[in-house]
Amino acid sequence: MSASVIDKATRLKLAIQKSGRLTDHSTDLLMRCGLKFSRGKDQLVGFGENMPLDLLFVRDDDIPDLVEEDVCDLGLVGLNVIEEKRLEMAARGHATRFEVLRSLDFGRCRLSIAVPDDAAWTGPESLRGKRVATTYPFLLGNYLRTHGIDAEVVTLSGAVEIAPRLGRADAICDLVSTGSTLIANRLREVETVLQSNAVLVRTPLELPADKMAWVERLLMRIDGVQQVRESKYIMLHAPRSALPAIRKLLPGSESPTIIPLEGNPDKVAVHAVCRENVFWETLESLKAAGASALLVLPVEKMLA
Repeated sequence: MSASVIDKATRLKLAIQKSGRLTDHSTDLLMRCGLKFSRGKDQLVGFGENMPLDLLFVRDDDIPDLVEEDVCDLGLVGLNVIEEKRLEMAARGHATRFEVLRSLDFGRCRLSIAVPDDAAWTGPESLRGKRVATTYPFLLGNYLRTHGIDAEVVTLSGAVEIAPRLGRADAICDLVSTGSTLIANRLREVETVLQSNAVLVRTPLELPADKMAWVERLLMRIDGVQQVRESKYIMLHAPRSALPAIRKLLPGSESPTIIPLEGNPDKVAVHAVCRENVFWETLESLKAAGASALLVLPVEKMLA
């Protein structure tokens, strides 16, 4: 067997959204994990230059099928897409076989019911006998069945938010992030069907040992990136007497490192990794407690 065939067989294939709200976040995550890849203009494949990992840029709706059918080893996609596919397969009498490896800290949104601003809403029963437009018919259908609501599901491929204005629906079920699109179309959000974020999924088939080793390595790096996403490294000087108060003020910190200051037995240097946002108010409170020479640095990588 030639070296090129062996190399192709041992390279991981990861499907990500080719364009949309997850694309930039997905490639940024992978680059933070150390991946360098080359991709020509308009090409749908990115070749990993320093890792045996190639990226396939595809429609997000195709990612679950590509992973489940073992065309790709891994997929990075929204939970909303995964859950819609799971319910679709269940309706056909089949179980989805892909495995969710990680829930990721980006792509947060929600699948919500929205109604016109002037429409009455007293709860899910307000949808009874109404038409609800969506691109997620199985998630919406499951929500309606769960609440015992008989309503017509109007399946659209896009532009769901304008369906009420066109007279095609009385309400919609669509993804909401900031809510600005709803406001622009004189709609208001009334009920959440599903909270969503990006997830990493894998093929149901057993991977060869060399591929699995790289999957585990990638997961370790993803964990390291996510741990430090909002983390900051704080360094400061403080009187020893102020340490109890300062420890309480350090947000999300484990035990800080205390370092004696040469020639000043009453003061110490305090170093701490804070796993929460460090706001100006935090620094002002630390200073008021006696801290000085405060320095806040971003944390790029961290392994537990």
